[in-house]
Amino acid sequence: MVFASGLSNHRWATAAFLLVCVLGYFARQAIGTVYSGAQATQLIEALSRAGLYLGSAIVTASITTLALMLTLIGMIRRMEKEFDAATYRSIDLIAKLATASLMIGLLVLLAFTLPVGEFEEMPQDWFIRLYDGLFAACVVMVGLVAATVAVLYNTVRRVIGIVTPGDDV
Repeated sequence: MVFASGLSNHRWATAAFLLVCVLGYFARQAIGTVYSGAQATQLIEALSRAGLYLGSAIVTASITTLALMLTLIGMIRRMEKEFDAATYRSIDLIAKLATASLMIGLLVLLAFTLPVGEFEEMPQDWFIRLYDGLFAACVVMVGLVAATVAVLYNTVRRVIGIVTPGDDV
């Protein structure tokens, strides 16, 4: 039962991550091919407007999730109930996913602060690669948050199931 529950956490997290990545891939395909550095620069500027808000929200959510996982660990250690190793592994996985999305979010925020239009000496394909990289980083960042939510949901259900009297949950 413990193994199946842990596997279920990973399956849902993997499915959530892959779904976001597939949607991101199709969104990138819908945008089409970027033919010039000037076009890529315009796309980067458009992406940066939304990316700054997205990155800020994900950084905030990731930091909050990490803080709440510390609180959860403290809470379950003080309870009189016994928690299985799968619960602690799920909390560890949540912390890893939140940390990864936090780091990517910080890199995305840093990248979006660069004055891309001012780089005149760069080769034209550099802007295309930068756009593709920033778009991919945004997709991966959102995918990691989706995976975090999936694992978090299953972990909260497991904790509620252990601390709730009876078998109603």
